[in-house]
Parts: sequence; C-alpha cells; structure tokens
Amino acid sequence: MLGKTALVCGAGGFIGSHLVRHLKREGFRVRGVDLKLPEYEPSEADEFIVGDLRRRDVCEQAVDGAFDEVYQLAADMGGAGYIFSGEHDADIVHNSAMINLNLADLCRERQVGRLFYSSSACIYPAHNQIDPDNPNCAEASAYPAAPDSEYGWEKLFSERLFLSYNRNYGMRNRIARYHNVFGPSGTWDGGREKAPAAICRKVAMTPNGGEIEIWGDGEQTRSFLYIDECIEGTLLLMRSDFEGPVNIGSDEMVTINQLVDMVCVIAGKRLHKRHVTGPLGVRGRNSDNRLVEQVLGWRPSRGLVEGLEKTYAWVEGQLLRKAA
Repeated sequence: MLGKTALVCGAGGFIGSHLVRHLKREGFRVRGVDLKLPEYEPSEADEFIVGDLRRRDVCEQAVDGAFDEVYQLAADMGGAGYIFSGEHDADIVHNSAMINLNLADLCRERQVGRLFYSSSACIYPAHNQIDPDNPNCAEASAYPAAPDSEYGWEKLFSERLFLSYNRNYGMRNRIARYHNVFGPSGTWDGGREKAPAAICRKVAMTPNGGEIEIWGDGEQTRSFLYIDECIEGTLLLMRSDFEGPVNIGSDEMVTINQLVDMVCVIAGKRLHKRHVTGPLGVRGRNSDNRLVEQVLGWRPSRGLVEGLEKTYAWVEGQLLRKAA
C-alpha cells in the first residue's frame, strides 16, 4: 500500500482514530478531518483538519484531490441515551445528511478511487426485532423500511445516496452496517457512550457488593464487535468488489444482564442490578453474518469477553486518571 493516500472523515471519533492508526501501519499517507481531535490520545494522521463537514468549503478543503480511499464515518451520533430520547432528532438527521451530501458530490467531482460509508444496524425494521431471542437483521430484511429512530432513517437514506452515485456516476462506494462497535478510546461517559463502555464505567465506579442501575429489565439482547475486528472487516469490504450493504458485527448475542455479569467477573465484583426506566431501542438485535461470510469470507475471531477485558482495563484507567 506504500505511497497511497487516504482521507478519514470522523477521524476524531472512536472508530475513525483506530482506522487512522491502522492505515498508517499499512503505509498510507492519511489526512484526518473532524470537528475535534481525538479525545484520549493524539491522532496519528499525517495532517488533521479541524472543521465542520456540514460546510461545503470545509469538504472542499478536505477532498482537494483524488484520494485512493475515503472513509466516511463522520456523523451526529451517540448511544441509546442520545439517539432514542427524541430530543436530538432534527440535529441527527440534518447534520449527518449534510455531511453525506457534501462528501458524495465532492468525491464524485474529484474522482476518488473508493469511498467507504459506515451505516448502522439501526436501519433494520423495529418489527423484526421484537423477539429478543430471534431478531431478524439479514441485509435483505431492511425493506419495507421501518427503523426505530431518526438516526436509522438518516443512515438508510445515505445508503441509498451512495449506492445511487455508484449507479449513475460509476463510483465504487462501499457500505457496511456496523453493529455496536466497542473498545478502548471510545466515549465512556457524558451521555453518548454505548452499552459496553457505560457498563464498564458503572462497574468500575461501584464498590464490591454495591448496586448499579440498568435501563429496562436487562433482557434486551445485543451483539458487540471489538474495534480491531471492525477495522479488519471494514478494510476487507473497502477493497473488495462487493458494494454492500453488508453487516459488520458479531453474532455472539447476549442480554444486557449477561453483559453486566461478564464485566462483573472481569472486575472481580459481585454487584446487584437495579432496573430503572430508560431509553432502550429495539428488544433484540444480532448481526446476521451469513452474507459477509459468503462474499468476504470474514467472521469475527475474538470472543466478547476478550474485548471486554481490554475495554474494562482502559475505562478503569480513565477513571483513575480523572480522580488523580
């Protein structure tokens, strides 16, 4: 890959900062762009533009040539507390759509080699995810469309945007539907964090024998993909002949109660769960990996516990640093 160039949009975020690091290891010259620099460690990008990709002029500055690879991960997003409260719906739709409209058009004009777009499992119909033991998240189940959030609707719109540019302009855009990616250097407090980081924080902050709050009854199911495997699947898709959309996730489904129990074992604690009202999202969700195995020959190789061990150690370290 020596001598190739990549642009990572959303390089200040969790997945984006890890992606920058991996591309640098491959020998790419990398430009990052985001509203902010990475929060927890310096970016490894060769250059970093701090700017708002909703603005056309910032996009023009970012995409000023024919990059070999462009990764579009920039979005207005967060965990369930942010996405499902309803308080941020207009911002979520407007902000992310503006970024995608700008980038799709500029990458077409600049004849970018390949563009990767990170969609989400939130595009899947809510009615297919009522049974926590048998959710249907096969790629073909996305239509008739009925996402459970405006975040999911915007992602679905943008999938169609990038695919239409493939059809009409001969672009080579690639689309993945991410399923709950987690790991070190991800948001762990403040309201935008996702379940693994939030639970690691709660367990780390609670003394042995104490009590932690869990939204809902804890029997809602999810699968969680460790960050290194997300990057591996992303690069395979980007450089393949398959345009997607395709799931990139783990199919190791657990309840939230089981997730809490796993983290408690890692921490060496026995804690009580207090179930409280809170935003929940769908009742069940699990990555259906049949298509990704068929077209890319890929599946996650790590178990959930291995990723949780690394994430818990990192979150615990953040808390100790904050307290110091």
